[in-house]
Amino acid sequence: MALVEIKVPDIGDFAEVAVIELLVKPGDTVKPEQSLVTVESDKASMEIPSSQGGVIKEMRVKLGDKVSEGSVIAVMEAADVAAASPSPQPSPQRGEGATLPEPASVPSPSPATAGEGRGEGGPIEVRVPDIGDFKDVAVIEVLIKPGDAVKNEQSLITVESDKASMEIPSSAAGVLKELKVKLGDKVNIGDLIAVVEGAAGASPSSPPAAQAPVAAPAPGPAPSPAGEGKRSLPTAALPPHEPAAPSGQLPHASPSVRKFARELGVPLEEVKGTGPKGRITQEDVQSFTKAVMKGEAATKAGAAARGGGAGGGEALGLLPWPKVDFEKFGPTERKDLSRIKKISGANLHRNWVMIPHVCNHDDADITELEAFRVQLNKENEKSGTKVTMLAFLIKACVATLKKFPEFNSSLDGEQLILKNYWHIGFAADTPNGLVVPVIKDADKKGILAISQEMAELAKKARDGKLSPADMSGATFTISSLGGIGGRYFTPIINAPEVAILGVCRSTTEPVWDGKQFQPRLMLPLSLSWDHRVIDGASAARFNSYLGAILSDFRRTML
Repeated sequence: MALVEIKVPDIGDFAEVAVIELLVKPGDTVKPEQSLVTVESDKASMEIPSSQGGVIKEMRVKLGDKVSEGSVIAVMEAADVAAASPSPQPSPQRGEGATLPEPASVPSPSPATAGEGRGEGGPIEVRVPDIGDFKDVAVIEVLIKPGDAVKNEQSLITVESDKASMEIPSSAAGVLKELKVKLGDKVNIGDLIAVVEGAAGASPSSPPAAQAPVAAPAPGPAPSPAGEGKRSLPTAALPPHEPAAPSGQLPHASPSVRKFARELGVPLEEVKGTGPKGRITQEDVQSFTKAVMKGEAATKAGAAARGGGAGGGEALGLLPWPKVDFEKFGPTERKDLSRIKKISGANLHRNWVMIPHVCNHDDADITELEAFRVQLNKENEKSGTKVTMLAFLIKACVATLKKFPEFNSSLDGEQLILKNYWHIGFAADTPNGLVVPVIKDADKKGILAISQEMAELAKKARDGKLSPADMSGATFTISSLGGIGGRYFTPIINAPEVAILGVCRSTTEPVWDGKQFQPRLMLPLSLSWDHRVIDGASAARFNSYLGAILSDFRRTML
């Protein structure tokens, strides 16, 4: 293995460009053409690839360093000795590398046309100048519109490849009469992008041939004035939605990061960058995606679709959410929602909107079961284990779920995933909001074991110490308001489950036994179910069977 210096290849007229991103670190194994660093000038950002494969032994540059052609950026232990000496002209090795236009390379059609028009004030065709080895680069940003006045060297569009993005400037000054490209179009050297009505007598002092090549890489021209056209972000190149109006400039990220964001469907303009000068890194995109998946963050498109709060319901064809100055009616106070309520609120809203809920209400006679529960607590008084009705409900639900397996399933497209395990979640009220710990393998545990585990999980919930593992994997959930009161309610299904059972406080009621009224302890049951998976007859049978088990708990052994 030989040590090889990896140098900056030919990058056109650029000199002293800043290193804005390090894509590898010592010890990493890289392949030929793999990008090592990202550099940026006033008009282009480009990734510098490795001229060969091997293991990075040392990085010779750090963030903020300035590099030029020939600067050593890394020392590599090459994969073979034959590649130990880098080619003096690394540019051709890169394939689709970061070669940018040089002043000497000028497509003949553009200057000739431009030269003819400038002297007479007639129409001038603006074409794509020499952009190096790039082929079929996508138009990702349009910086002007017909009718805008443009200056010589003012940027018209932004194009992007896998390794570089660059702005294509105008080769003449005048008024933009026609734009020949749109977002998502592919362009190559010499392609017509715009027609400019040149100003009469506005002939430049230098020959036209020296004007066209300044395209993307020219470091000298001033950037486009902020007021000379509103930038619009690509619709075709971005994810299925475009949530926000363009901010006026391309998100500050390298081409590979923008490509990565498009593949994940991430609106890059909504991601906060943590890199130098607010630059968006790949880790920022990944963190944003994870936050959205967990419900800790939301895209503007998602917020608009959900409606409410600051979003509104316009995306759903609803009237805008009312904006009211409440202080004109009386004193007010603002209080931030807790983190749990922010997360659960977004999930509950999604579940309520996307799942067709139906709710069945029934009563179960738990007179004998309550007497048995009281007896158990007396017998286990010294052990400190207190048995609640919820422990019996969990065991009863497991038995019922085994009888009706579609209630212990999840919907995946056009398929139903039937689960052969029974993990029962139970909603726990805490000072910060509702959480749902899960009793794993409830079918394998007895009433006393379930009661003890419930007590431990409830304490962790109140102390805010529940781990994600404590709250994941449920196949069915029970929401109990027995300690608070109420009669019936409609619990919201906890996706991706297909049903949830709600119970309220039991009450003693007169029940007709065929001869006379008898006082019986009745437990209200509220079963919400997903109508895409379950029909009304199955739901009625589920509740009836559950009520029969609670009335005679010996049925759990059948």
